[in-house]
Amino acid sequence: MSHIPRIPPEGDDARPRPWRTAAARPGAEGGTPRSGTPQGTPPGHDPHRAGAEPAREPALMLPGSVVVMVAIIALVQLVRSTLSPQQDVVTQLWFAFIPARYADSFFPFPGGLGADVWTFVSYALLHGSWVHLLTNAVWLVAFGSAVARRFGPLRFWLFSAAAAAGGAALHLALHFGDPIPVVGASAAIAGQMAAAARFVFDAGGPIVLRRPGDDSAFRRPARSLVDTFRNRSALLFIVIWFGINLAVGLGSSVSGGIAIAWEAHIGGFLVGLLLFRFFDPVSPR
Repeated sequence: MSHIPRIPPEGDDARPRPWRTAAARPGAEGGTPRSGTPQGTPPGHDPHRAGAEPAREPALMLPGSVVVMVAIIALVQLVRSTLSPQQDVVTQLWFAFIPARYADSFFPFPGGLGADVWTFVSYALLHGSWVHLLTNAVWLVAFGSAVARRFGPLRFWLFSAAAAAGGAALHLALHFGDPIPVVGASAAIAGQMAAAARFVFDAGGPIVLRRPGDDSAFRRPARSLVDTFRNRSALLFIVIWFGINLAVGLGSSVSGGIAIAWEAHIGGFLVGLLLFRFFDPVSPR
């Protein structure tokens, strides 16, 4: 989920905590075996069956681009944990997405025109807490891995940046002038979820095929957007996803001063659905 930290006044000793939140085969010895089994073979071992079985794949296979993304957001959070409250506020002013930056009624924000642009993406590297980061990391691993294996590292990073920017843009449109910073990778991950929905539910896709090391399942031609909505599993996933985020939006004030920036989630998800074809390296059906 994406978080939006409130910026405390100068001199406030407490760290900003209120957030609004914007995934071998053995060899046979010589000789003639009496039973038809090679000498040196353990009892009950079937060499023909063993030779036919492929080597087992590791239970967890993460693309390097996903590992790097998780490592970067963790490193950023670790560095921020060493800063004073005032230094962390300055960091947010430079890198968090703050709708008030684009309103003339507020003081000039640091970074000028460059920060006006890069904060559409850089906010995704900041998180409100370690719990917030770990939650996003789980969803990133779950859905981002499938997209990374299909897109490759460069396309995956560019696509995630586009989804983050789309989430920030929709949040800006609905909260223009809001001084509360938005942080978190949730919009980028929402885009990854949408992209995964375009191909993982197809017959022969990675969810249906269930072959851990088979990259061909991730490289099958994807359905068109219209056909994606005709796939019952994909449609159910999309409906449930929107239902959860809209429900969160309707009751958005969460105890402890935390709220979820559900608009940014939806913006990232829509980017993922609509721009998937522009990033997909696999020729369409």
